[in-house]
Amino acid sequence: MALTGLDIFKKLPKTNCGDCAVPTCLAFAMKIAAGKAELSACPHISPDVVGELSEASAPPIRLVKIGNGENALEIGEEQVMFRHEKTFFHQPGIAVLITDQMSEGEVGEKIKQFKESNFERVGQILKPDMIAVKETANDRDKYSSLIKKILSEVDCSLVLMGEDAEILKIGLELCGGNKPLIHAADHNNYISFAALAKEFHSPLAVKGRNLEELADLVEKVKGEGVKDIILDPGTRVLKETFKNLIFIRRAALRSKFRPFGFPTITFPGEETDDDMMEAMTAGVYIMKYGGIIVINSLEAWKSLPLFVLRQNIYTDPQRPMQVKEGIYPINNPSDDSPVLLTTNFSLTYFTVSNEAEASQIPSWLMVMDVEGLSVLTAWGAGKFVPEKIAPFVKKSGIAEKVKHNKIVIPGFVAQMLGALEEELPDNKIIVGPREAAEIPTFLKSWESN
Repeated sequence: MALTGLDIFKKLPKTNCGDCAVPTCLAFAMKIAAGKAELSACPHISPDVVGELSEASAPPIRLVKIGNGENALEIGEEQVMFRHEKTFFHQPGIAVLITDQMSEGEVGEKIKQFKESNFERVGQILKPDMIAVKETANDRDKYSSLIKKILSEVDCSLVLMGEDAEILKIGLELCGGNKPLIHAADHNNYISFAALAKEFHSPLAVKGRNLEELADLVEKVKGEGVKDIILDPGTRVLKETFKNLIFIRRAALRSKFRPFGFPTITFPGEETDDDMMEAMTAGVYIMKYGGIIVINSLEAWKSLPLFVLRQNIYTDPQRPMQVKEGIYPINNPSDDSPVLLTTNFSLTYFTVSNEAEASQIPSWLMVMDVEGLSVLTAWGAGKFVPEKIAPFVKKSGIAEKVKHNKIVIPGFVAQMLGALEEELPDNKIIVGPREAAEIPTFLKSWESN
């Protein structure tokens, strides 16, 4: 049973020193009980007390790291059921499946898809995270050759899948210290798979035929000394997997049920033969609550929507994505190029800049810091108004870049034209398009004049 804040407080030194960045020991204890602080933040607790309180201070869902280096994947450590309650912290990994029964051409195509599935959106790079390598042929040489080929061509985290611990050990040895995920320990092989995980310091996926067996296997694997665990509910039907993922998350967060306090792995490609249905299923698990989603292919029509969905869900709803305030040159502008004004909401910036770039007309884009709000939202919040725009324009340095005094404002805030002219009497304010798609036509008409 989880300890309460008062239970934890009784074990703390009660110095109220603030070294943990919390004013009082009582407040610190309450944060630990709520899963919002770690016991290690207090430098004055004795090792004995740390042992006593470790259960209470551990996050409800363990953070598990797969792989090493810049391409390592971290999943878990989530604290809420719903994104609007706070935020989601570690986005799920998306993996493509390669098996040792695929032809050389098929393997090459999968690797090519992995390399080319790389997109930029609102300043972030969207790409897959892992390759799942599945052993099915019971052929050590074939599996070894497949892993060598993948490691020679791609730098990413791996999931090593199979039922034979001896064959998977070959893959682990080839991976060196890169700590791939081992999939999966079940009721037949959990002792040998746990031994592999301990020997190579790798995380281990545990697969049960039902949730009761899964919880029991987790406890057995933990008893073997494995701490980094990934849960495979075992179901391969959308309805059942969806239900189990929600149950696992709720049990971990609401009931503090430790056997389910780990990230999960799902296999949409094993639940359907239809590519479109696989993509839809993967989207469901990105939303609720897949930690790793293994799909059969990464064609752009499938992968890009999944990447964008993941990006949107795992953006902090209380912190809009934003770009740095400043002046951005587009298409190598000169001192007579038009000057556009917008806000620093990332989606607004990239939409406007992409349309301006597509016009092939050199221009300057002035981006004003409004705490990441869109044009209309910032205007309504009093952050993108003449009284604040004028000081920004004056200090921006735009006068040193152009010889004219014209500034184009978004058409949706045309109502502030008069007030902005009063604030900037030395500038000519021009109302631009209401929609970003109209920017190329607007800029071309500017150039013709």
